[in-house]
Amino acid sequence: MLSARTQVRLSSFLAYSGGVTRAIRSALATIAVVVLLAGCAAPGAGGAPQTPTPTGDTRPLTELPRYDDPRTVEGPRTAVISDDAITPVADHPDQTLPATVVSHDPDGDRQVTVDDTSRVLAIDLSGSLAATVWGLGLGDTLVGRDMSTTFPGTEELPVVTSGAHAVNAESVLELRPTLVITDGSIGPRDVLEQLRESGVAVVFVENGASFEGAVELARTVGAVMGVPEVGELLADRIAADIAAVRAQIDEIAPASPDRKLRVVFLYLRGGSGIYYLFGSESGADVLITGLGARDVAGELGWQGSRPMTDEALIEADPDLILVMTDGIASAGGIDGLLAAKPAVALTAAGQHRRFVDMADGEILSFGPRSARVLDALARAIYLKP
Repeated sequence: MLSARTQVRLSSFLAYSGGVTRAIRSALATIAVVVLLAGCAAPGAGGAPQTPTPTGDTRPLTELPRYDDPRTVEGPRTAVISDDAITPVADHPDQTLPATVVSHDPDGDRQVTVDDTSRVLAIDLSGSLAATVWGLGLGDTLVGRDMSTTFPGTEELPVVTSGAHAVNAESVLELRPTLVITDGSIGPRDVLEQLRESGVAVVFVENGASFEGAVELARTVGAVMGVPEVGELLADRIAADIAAVRAQIDEIAPASPDRKLRVVFLYLRGGSGIYYLFGSESGADVLITGLGARDVAGELGWQGSRPMTDEALIEADPDLILVMTDGIASAGGIDGLLAAKPAVALTAAGQHRRFVDMADGEILSFGPRSARVLDALARAIYLKP
């Protein structure tokens, strides 16, 4: 049963779109967007969000001016990490090799012996694996990177994945890796199998899209790289940093469920017509609840990533929408998104133009920078510019 709030918005949307031709529906939807947003459009808000979070003030969240009620805030913000460099917990630690570890292959677990880490590819969809290797103090072993690995020190590494996050076989073979660490989130699988058949150690690791997953990943990659003790050190640091930031967020975010922000995460690739709503078990749910907000997509039973529908978004009726920076830009900015998906304009977030974007390689990258991602997003959501 839809809530009264949802029924009003859905009725409004259908009033514009029902019983007419596609051309007329499109025109009426555009008019609806203009009417809804005429009173709240911010200067320059047609493109990417224009109000970045200041990065100069690194005082704790609790010491800075914040909004009385974050649900009433209008206008977009860009979350920026104050320092996106990854500081290793150790400097060129001594490795104990060979190391025999369990590889969680898609077709079943197997034991893999790692005896050479001189040329490493640590590749996944979010860039978490390379960040973890760097955090262990073994960044100098990396010989290539995926598209999501963008932190300082990796700029000159050749990219081995394409725009679809697929492994480019030629690029990989040219790098002559001795070890490939992956979580199976990018493929194709046969490229990795070819490497394994040629004598390259290929290890599939479990990489949970959560803060706890980031902690466990430090231990796992530490074991693969022959530095299990350093992996424990990195895991402890990640856990402590996240706990410290979450404690601050708990102090500044509304405590009552009725006053907490209703948030959804939209994955956008406008040029390809891709508009996905991320629900539970996608990583976005953990990020949203970690920010002291309500994951309304999860509350409505949405799991993983699913194509966004007008009905689902209107029913969710978020106060704030999280997006990737390149994603919102690919949709033509906020104005382009609202024109392409007028149902967004019927939500509280759409009416208030309440979008918070963050760099694609950071926002869902659970790893050594998890605490800083939370901190940057919290500043954009709760603190005054």
